[in-house]
Amino acid sequence: MSKKDLVIGLDIGTTKVCCIVGEVHPATPTQSSSIDIIGFGQAPSNGLRKGVVINIDSTVEAIRKAVKEAENMAGVKISSAYVGIAGTHIKSFNSSGVVAVKDKEITEQDVQRVIEAAKAIMIPQDREVLHVIPQEFIIDDQDGIRDPIGMNGVRLEAKVHIVTGAISAAQNLVKCVNRAGISVTELCLQPIASSSAVLTHDEKELGVALVDIGGGTTDIAIFREGALLYTAVLPVGGMHITNDISVGVRASLDAAEKIKIAHGCAMSSLVKEDETIEVPSVGEGKSRVVSRKILAEIVEPRIEEMFSLIQQEINRSGYADLLAAGIVMTGGTTLLQGMVEYGDFLFEVPLKRGSPIRLGGLKEVVNSPKYSTAVGLLKFGADKLNRVHQGGPSLLADGLLGDDGVFSKIGGQMKNWMKDLF
Repeated sequence: MSKKDLVIGLDIGTTKVCCIVGEVHPATPTQSSSIDIIGFGQAPSNGLRKGVVINIDSTVEAIRKAVKEAENMAGVKISSAYVGIAGTHIKSFNSSGVVAVKDKEITEQDVQRVIEAAKAIMIPQDREVLHVIPQEFIIDDQDGIRDPIGMNGVRLEAKVHIVTGAISAAQNLVKCVNRAGISVTELCLQPIASSSAVLTHDEKELGVALVDIGGGTTDIAIFREGALLYTAVLPVGGMHITNDISVGVRASLDAAEKIKIAHGCAMSSLVKEDETIEVPSVGEGKSRVVSRKILAEIVEPRIEEMFSLIQQEINRSGYADLLAAGIVMTGGTTLLQGMVEYGDFLFEVPLKRGSPIRLGGLKEVVNSPKYSTAVGLLKFGADKLNRVHQGGPSLLADGLLGDDGVFSKIGGQMKNWMKDLF
C-alpha cells in the first residue's frame, strides 16, 4: 500500500449530503490499519424523499457543495467515492445453496460456486442484487464455519443474506453523483456502512440490533455471531418529527427543523413547566412564545410510534431473543434529548446511542451519530483497500463478496447505465 491512500465516503441523505475524506494507513506486524479524517463537507439536501431521489438538480447541487467543502479542507481533488444507498425500495431475505466439492479440499472457487448457487433465486426484473453476504458455511454435517477455504469435505452449503434494490433508484442515485463530477466506486447499503462505524466486534458476536434513524427512513441491521442476519428499512425518520412540529406550532419547515434540534425532547416528563421557546412566524408577523412542554408533547407521540415500529420489525425478524448486546441507535435524530431514556423505557433490552469509533485525524469533526453512515462508507472503502493490498480480495472478508462478486457486476452495470443516460 502506498504511503497515502485516500478513501472518500459520500452519504446522500434526505436532509443532508455528507462527504468525508480519509487517509488510510496500512497494517503493520505490530499495528492494525487505521484511518485519519482529513476532509469533511456537508450541504442541506432537498432532492430526496424517504431515501430516494425525487429531484436530480437539487441533489446534484448538494453533492457538489459537500464535495467542494471536503476538497478544500483536505487539499485534494475528489474524483470517486463510496456511496450509500437506502430507501423503502430496499428488500432483503436469507437464502442457501449447496454444491459438491470437486477435489475434497475446499478452494475459493468452491466458495464462489456455492454463493452463486445461494443467490440463484428469482427476483423481479426491476430489481437488482446489491449484496450477497455469507452468514455461515456447512461442510458435510459441520455447521458454524466462517471460512471453509482449505478444509476437507464433499458437500459445501452456504447460508447468505441477500439485499436487493430497485434498479431505477440505483440509476438515479448514480446519475446524480456522476453529474456532480464524481464516479461511484461502489454502492453500499447504508445500515451495513453504519454498522462498521459504530458497532464493536463483541457486539456483533453477542447479538445486536443497529437502528439508524435518518431524516427520511429508519434502517435496521441485526447481527449475531459476527454475521448479518437481517436488514430492513422503515419509512419513518426525523423529517416526520419536523413536519409534526411545523403543524403543531405553526412554523415553516426550516424553522421547525431548527426548533427540533435546539429545543426538541422525546419525553415531555423531562421538560419543566416554565420552559418556553420562541417560534418565528410564517411571513412577516411577530414571533410567538410557546411552552417547551407543548413542543415535547408534539414530539413524544411520534417518537413512541417510531419505537413501536422498530420493535415490531425486530420481532418480525425472529431474532428478538438473540440480542444479548441490545440495541445501538445512531443517526442524527437520536441526538434529541430523551431519546435514549425513552428507548430504555420502551424496549426490553439494553439500549445506547452509537457514534463513529476507531478513527484518527480530525475525528472530533465527525464524532456524532449523524455522521455514522458517511464514516461507515469510509471504513467500507478502507477495508477494501487493505484487502487488495494484502494479496487480493477475499469472498469472506467482512462477510461481503470481493471484487469477483456482485459489486463488480453492479459496477459494470452502472457504467453501462451511465452510457445510456448520457
